[in-house]
Amino acid sequence: MKIAVIGAGAMGCLFGGRLAQAGHDVVLVDVLQPQIDALNERGLLLTDDNGPSRVRIQAARAAELSGPRELLIFLTKALHTAAAARDTKHVFGPESWALTVQNGIGNDDAIAAHLGRERLAVGMTNYSADLVGLGRVATQGFGEIRVWAADQPSPRVCEIATCLNDAGLVCRVDPDVRTAIWEKVTFNAAMNAVAAITRLPVGGLADDADARNLLGRIVEEASAVARAAGHAVDPAHVWAVIDAAFAAHRQHKPSMLQDILAGRPTEIDAINGAIVRQGRAYGISTPYNDAVASLVRLIERSARGTSAATG
Repeated sequence: MKIAVIGAGAMGCLFGGRLAQAGHDVVLVDVLQPQIDALNERGLLLTDDNGPSRVRIQAARAAELSGPRELLIFLTKALHTAAAARDTKHVFGPESWALTVQNGIGNDDAIAAHLGRERLAVGMTNYSADLVGLGRVATQGFGEIRVWAADQPSPRVCEIATCLNDAGLVCRVDPDVRTAIWEKVTFNAAMNAVAAITRLPVGGLADDADARNLLGRIVEEASAVARAAGHAVDPAHVWAVIDAAFAAHRQHKPSMLQDILAGRPTEIDAINGAIVRQGRAYGISTPYNDAVASLVRLIERSARGTSAATG
């Protein structure tokens, strides 16, 4: 299959690397020229539980692509989704499909605005990966992907799932994927935002009673908003995932913390910010999510030396 993976960060490299290893024609699409050059010159160094492996893979800017791709997998940060869909529209042919397994709420709408919803699959993944250098990504432990059509059910979604499974990326078709997406958002709202503010890795959050209490308040609020939106998110299930992360990924720095440490914009507006906005729409109070979203934005602005408008 001819596949474009949009976003050559940690998750994009993991997906692209596994798909390339399985024999697919994969190009990683990014805007950072040093990453593109490293991938084209040296390939991708992918390290997992079986050790390191070197994967030959193409990388390019969107404008350098030509001809339709059968599948576009979006793995950019949420704040870049709209621009990424706009810039790759020229390789989305009449038979192409797009898939988003990004963090946050609203990525499907941003993609659909440029590519439509009829050939769009939505999903979530709990695979974790860290970009440890140019052209180098590390992953560990088990993960899974869930997918479903954004519009009408289609056998193409099953084909996409089979493609991912054949590449060693465990995937299942799930008509209730929206609930799974909201569970992931709830998990990220707690784990990512608090890690970004405190600069603690997963194990540091696990060992601190105040951190655990704060995570719990965020989970309760986000779950209430999800239920109001029609998605049966169970806080106990989200906590089971958090506890599993506490046990298996103690040294891991959540992606929002990695962004803060690198001076990059975070996905706060698509995660905690989205929870706050939807909470207002449904009349659900979200003071903890509102507070941590404001703190992360403040940390971002402080790093840039700017301030929010007042008045």
